[in-house]
Amino acid sequence: MTDKETPRVALFVTCLADMFRPQVGFAAAKLLEQAGCKVEVPLQSCCGQPAYNGGDAISAAAVARNVIATFEAYDYVVAPSGSCAGMIRVHYPRLFQDDEAWGKRAAALAEKTHELFSFLVNVRGVSAVAAECASGVAYHDSCSSLREMGVKDEPRLLLSSVRGLKLCEVKEPQTCCGFGGFFSVKYPDISARMADDKIADVVGTGAEMLVGGDLGCLLHLSGRMARQGQKIAVRHAAEVMAGFASGPAIGEDTA
Repeated sequence: MTDKETPRVALFVTCLADMFRPQVGFAAAKLLEQAGCKVEVPLQSCCGQPAYNGGDAISAAAVARNVIATFEAYDYVVAPSGSCAGMIRVHYPRLFQDDEAWGKRAAALAEKTHELFSFLVNVRGVSAVAAECASGVAYHDSCSSLREMGVKDEPRLLLSSVRGLKLCEVKEPQTCCGFGGFFSVKYPDISARMADDKIADVVGTGAEMLVGGDLGCLLHLSGRMARQGQKIAVRHAAEVMAGFASGPAIGEDTA
């Protein structure tokens, strides 16, 4: 273990960030380093959530064992995703509840696994970030962050410290966007309607940008907005907090 003043933090990048939005990982690393952490990115896999949600506990457990073995030596594990952090913190102990040895290891890892914004505020005591973004911004609470991880005020606190940023609250922040992993695949019509309702709520705020803490939700909403012809930029909130908000937004041409 490293000294508590400079904890050794493993960044769980997440599959979606790795494949679709790598700069979310870079933004998270920057924020963690600014918070005084020694950040490492070990070779990693999926957290196992797709298999777990699909009812394949055997495959999910196999993935989880790999994650536990890879990350358990660190002081903390931090993910820029309430969904992945929730999988490790909430569902790993359940996955191994009948396996004493792996259950103890899963519980130990769960105890030190955090969602990014919650970790910055509640563990490292960060209340402000050094960034600037002259935009009206609406924040989307993902179901996993809000309900599983209890994250609500932390991202708003950090966003409110961004110079020039105006936080525009939606009317129904607790309402799901319709992504829900396999839900959007199994029930596409319902999912699209839920996304439309969320987008209408965002548009009603007058915000120029939509941000959130889970790329699944953001990719879902960005795609639906593109089909509607909406011009609201969509970004992971970590990008804004780290000062990475000048490049193309999610879904925009990077050429």
